[in-house]
Amino acid sequence: MNFVISVYQLKTLILNKKNMSRKLRKKWFESASMSVLSGLTGANVSRRYALRRLINSRLALAMAATLLQASIVPVAFAGSSTTNESLRQSQIVTNQPDAVPEVARYINDPAKEPNLPPKVLAQLLRNRIKYVFVIFNENHSFDNEYGTFPGVNGLYSDGRKPRSPEQTPGFTQTYKDVNGMDISVQPFRIGPDQNANVVDSVDHSHTGLASKIHVVNNVAQMDQFAFDEYTRFASRGGAANISQGTQYANLVMSHIDCDTIPFFWKWGSRFTMFDNIFATEDTPSTPNAVAMIAGQSGETQWVKHGSAGQSYTVGSHSGTTQGPPLVNDPQPFYGSQYDQTTDNRQPAGTQESYADNNISSNLTFASLPLTFQGNNIEAILAANKNPAFDLPDIQQDIPFIQNLGIKPVNWRWYQEGYDLEPTDTNGIASHNSYVSHHNGAQYFGYVANTPQISKNLRGLSDFFTDTANNSLPKGGVFYIRGGYTNLQGLKPPITNPNTPPDEIAAINAAKSGDDDHPGYSDRQLSEGMAARAINAIASNPKLWAQSAIIITYDESDGFYDHVPPRILSYGPDGLPLSRGVRVPLILISPYARTHAVSHAEGDHNSVIQTINAIFGLPALASLPDEAQALAAGNSPQFNKFGPPGFEQKYLGPRDINSPITDSLLSGFDPKRLLGISPLLPASFAMIPDSVVNTVPHYGGQGCRAIGVTPEDQRQGIVNNIPKSFNPLPSTYPAANP
Repeated sequence: MNFVISVYQLKTLILNKKNMSRKLRKKWFESASMSVLSGLTGANVSRRYALRRLINSRLALAMAATLLQASIVPVAFAGSSTTNESLRQSQIVTNQPDAVPEVARYINDPAKEPNLPPKVLAQLLRNRIKYVFVIFNENHSFDNEYGTFPGVNGLYSDGRKPRSPEQTPGFTQTYKDVNGMDISVQPFRIGPDQNANVVDSVDHSHTGLASKIHVVNNVAQMDQFAFDEYTRFASRGGAANISQGTQYANLVMSHIDCDTIPFFWKWGSRFTMFDNIFATEDTPSTPNAVAMIAGQSGETQWVKHGSAGQSYTVGSHSGTTQGPPLVNDPQPFYGSQYDQTTDNRQPAGTQESYADNNISSNLTFASLPLTFQGNNIEAILAANKNPAFDLPDIQQDIPFIQNLGIKPVNWRWYQEGYDLEPTDTNGIASHNSYVSHHNGAQYFGYVANTPQISKNLRGLSDFFTDTANNSLPKGGVFYIRGGYTNLQGLKPPITNPNTPPDEIAAINAAKSGDDDHPGYSDRQLSEGMAARAINAIASNPKLWAQSAIIITYDESDGFYDHVPPRILSYGPDGLPLSRGVRVPLILISPYARTHAVSHAEGDHNSVIQTINAIFGLPALASLPDEAQALAAGNSPQFNKFGPPGFEQKYLGPRDINSPITDSLLSGFDPKRLLGISPLLPASFAMIPDSVVNTVPHYGGQGCRAIGVTPEDQRQGIVNNIPKSFNPLPSTYPAANP
């Protein structure tokens, strides 16, 4: 029998039990559940149990009604898209193998959990999650950091069973050297003996990444990573360049494990690891920093106004801004030499390149900081200092958002060096640690030039002050980014005791950053920054109980990854624009699945989609200005930039759930959200200060300390490090053979 209960009937049932004693309530429930839930049989037993717990819980009446209706109605409409979507959510999650006892006690089998529709999951999350923290790191591919993480689609396994090199795209990379010899490179692991916490950055230019993923017939082959690295140096000629090219061709295929980044692997093992998330754009950092909050790097602005930049002459400076979509790392317009504001002026990073042609056009399309304004949007943007320049592409979006009547969402972008930091002297903000081309929010004129909005841009130490003083806003979304240095003034740990003194000096001078960018950061200083941020959240019981923490990356740095991204769009240069190489993402929350892997496919739009779901925000792609531009972009005028027959259906933003972009909701455990299973304790996420502050972490024995055996060791795969390998071919070229 298919059974549907109305909200009114449920309300009556719940109200009738309000004044009952516990004993009478139990008897009431036993009889009521027979009539209310009698239609849920067989495959729906888990739902019946969930609903029983829900009705007896303290969740709001409206939530209970919503859940009951949504859980029962699909029984009568088994073919509905809602039901199919809920089933898909459960099928894309698998458990990791070999859990240690302290983790195993919290594991639920995804196959046996309630299949809750996404709308129900979202409503449960809105009741539970009030804070979303995004620890936004830099420049590593998934395989580079987690290619041997057990249970994921990695270098040697699809997550369920081993996979041979022949079945792994790009596993063997071959290029011709200057002598015409075929040289092959395969993935290899580096660790403490190689000081793997510090390596040099590889080619992650837009053109370099297009070369590396090597798209043929709209399919990425993932087979020219070593070729690109060797060629970009060896083509210059000379023994030193050829040697450097050889080293980079090896470096790009290297990967690490839990001996090098044990904190990240520990969180990945205890919570939910996502193994199918990609960089939004096939570009370096800036476009993906923008995409983290906008789901694009300017595609809709390109459709409306073209890709040409604007010419400026200010004093001795004359140049043309880089127009949308952004594909390089230009500096934000606000804070640059072309910015004429004097009041509330944005900062400029002192170590950044502000060449006259390395400035971005002002970005004017929609982003989360726009929808965050909710029903205050008209009043707040009325204070923008240059509306004709900053607001032209959101004229329809503003009243649309205003008329939705949604509550504003608090937010902050905390980035090291943005303002005064403890590492500054004389009480003056130096901005020496500020990587301005990583601050996605500063690129938008309606953020940078609207005082009520720009006040949400702050320094990294402000985050720790706010959490320590309980002065965070009451709920909201908070982005956390490191920089060129670290707040503790620490030097990179040297894990190989035989490292020459001059190499140590070179490392100390070049690698003290904490945002994980291999160009200037140390991996353990970076995971230490993440640990301090997570400890600050988890040490506050009220904050932890209402939080979701997302650790993810902007882009791959150009390190090898074997999973081909879908090619969803092409830019005005005719190169693949979206997507880029796969990046790591870990979901941490008391409501997260434990020891799980989600294979949900997506990119930074997945983060946006999840935030939309939790805070009830409209999809950026649904806003009228964006929707019109997306429709106009799928036309001969823009399709011509792709191969013959290609259609620009997915220019971005893509934060509406679809077969090509999923949210992160699959990483939350339905039983925890329903109150059936215990919440994960804060101690599960915390790492003692004594461990965080002692480097190298766990004495270089991280895998043993956290109880994880990497996949290559599980399979007994022999690790072949290339002879005379130097992980620092530019920082310490003396070691290049």
